[in-house]
Amino acid sequence: MSVFLHASRMPVDPDALSRWHFRAGALDRLLPPFQQARVISSHGSMAEGSRAELAVRIGPVWVRWKAIHEAVEPGRGFRDRQLSGPFAAWVHDHRFLPAGESESVLEDRIEYALKFGALGRLLGGATVRRDLARLFAFRHRRTREDLRRHGRFAGPPMHLAISGASGLVGRNLRAFLSTGGHQVRSLVRRDPNAAQGEIAWDPAAGRIDAAALDGLDAVVHLAGAGIADRRWTPARMDLIRASRVDSTRLLAETLAGLPRPPKVLVSASAVGWYGSRSGEPLDESAPAGRGFLAEVAHAWEAATEPAERAGIRVVHLRIGVVVTGQGGILAKLRTPFALGLGGPVGSGRQAMPWIALDDLLGVVLAALRDETLSGPVNAVSPNLVDNRGFGRALGRVLRRPAIAPLPAFMVKALFGRMGTELLLGGAPVAPARLLERRFEFLHGDLEDALRFELGRQRPEGHVEAPR
Repeated sequence: MSVFLHASRMPVDPDALSRWHFRAGALDRLLPPFQQARVISSHGSMAEGSRAELAVRIGPVWVRWKAIHEAVEPGRGFRDRQLSGPFAAWVHDHRFLPAGESESVLEDRIEYALKFGALGRLLGGATVRRDLARLFAFRHRRTREDLRRHGRFAGPPMHLAISGASGLVGRNLRAFLSTGGHQVRSLVRRDPNAAQGEIAWDPAAGRIDAAALDGLDAVVHLAGAGIADRRWTPARMDLIRASRVDSTRLLAETLAGLPRPPKVLVSASAVGWYGSRSGEPLDESAPAGRGFLAEVAHAWEAATEPAERAGIRVVHLRIGVVVTGQGGILAKLRTPFALGLGGPVGSGRQAMPWIALDDLLGVVLAALRDETLSGPVNAVSPNLVDNRGFGRALGRVLRRPAIAPLPAFMVKALFGRMGTELLLGGAPVAPARLLERRFEFLHGDLEDALRFELGRQRPEGHVEAPR
């Protein structure tokens, strides 16, 4: 059996560290975006004898990984033992150890054996050791940063609902808030699962279960058709607009009419509000720009007016390009850059306001907690880059050149109006209101964010080499 050990200090006591791990959503938070894996089934919160099943991609093959939770001791730790999966044997002990009055040490100790004996160790031993180091460097950093973020915005647990909870941002937000001790419900278009607290709605038909929203502390509205999923035909543009404006209006009117409306509605918007422009950084007081995205964002934000008139605090998050290894722009750029085909788009001088996924989740939590925050909030990193700078940073992380240009005429030919606005346009957006409130960006540096999301960061904490 080989042994792997990784230990790191955490900014909370063992009980708080244990609670984070024992809550629903912890497994989702611990799956790295650079590892192709997904949760098939999970008991949710931790319990003796409960089981979890993952699908993990190893090379071209998806492998089912079933594990059972044993030796569950709240405040001290638990064990995962593989029932079936990619290893001949796998026993993973999670330990929460005291380290002073308000700190702890998270220790992950794994005993494992590879399949095919000596041949497996010869062919895959070094790769497994490297992958474990990458995996636990990510897991420990995310755990520590989540705990720090929840500590920064501590308060009574919230009961809230999320629309768009199955989307990239929504599913991560649900897990993030759940591990922070909040009760999260999802608005769904299919038949709702009552056991999971799901709430039925159908924005296209104008239907929503209003009674299920009554008495909530907050609502986060993220629903909307993907901006860059398909070419912008007239029908697609109508869907992009309607999926945002109509759903927002339905939700705002419903919340405004409740006997016990939520205190706050955090509604997604986009930096597209500012259109395409250059010059000095734009704060939240800048006027709306021109173009399809600017028109959609303006109507999107205006649709929350019924909630504002009813006295609900409304926050419009004008979100930049979200940097995550799970999808979005990195999913589209990673392959061409890895092949050495990445480089500037058009002139490369167009501003590219961006934000790391975990910082965006933190901005949502800040908007929920800060009762003085309302109106537009630019959810972007304070370290603005242009398109050329983004490509160079990605090239450095992937150790590939970023010199192959994509000319403007080719962008227009390939993507039409969508390419003109999304790839050739941009605006130098600044997070003025977040900086005024001393919001802490944990991944404010682009290269650091890319390394974290793509698994290229250096191992941290105490790592004991396998034996």
